[in-house]
Amino acid sequence: MKTYTELFVWQKSMEIVTVIYRETRNFPKEEVYGLTSQIRRCAVSIPSNIAEGFGRKSQQDFIRFLKISMGSLFELQTQLRIARNLEYIEEGKFNTVFEETREIERMLSAFIQSITDK
Repeated sequence: MKTYTELFVWQKSMEIVTVIYRETRNFPKEEVYGLTSQIRRCAVSIPSNIAEGFGRKSQQDFIRFLKISMGSLFELQTQLRIARNLEYIEEGKFNTVFEETREIERMLSAFIQSITDK
């Protein structure tokens, strides 16, 4: 593998960033500096930490940054639930987006495990 952009988990994480930005456009204006901003930062943090860890050229550092990505993913999932509870996001869309985050979670977990086992 030559670059982090070849990682399927990074590619899926980039896709979720786009989805999150589109969905949060419809959040109430009073949330622009609150939940909207926080959700977007979490989403951006997932592929960003994968890329940063890859660039460290150390297996231990890479694993550490992958785990940070996982933490950001869990934070995103929590904030999506908050947004759903507040009815900022429609239930069907929430279910679709949340399942996409669960797929990334499974991918990250398996990737971390595969690197750890080496």
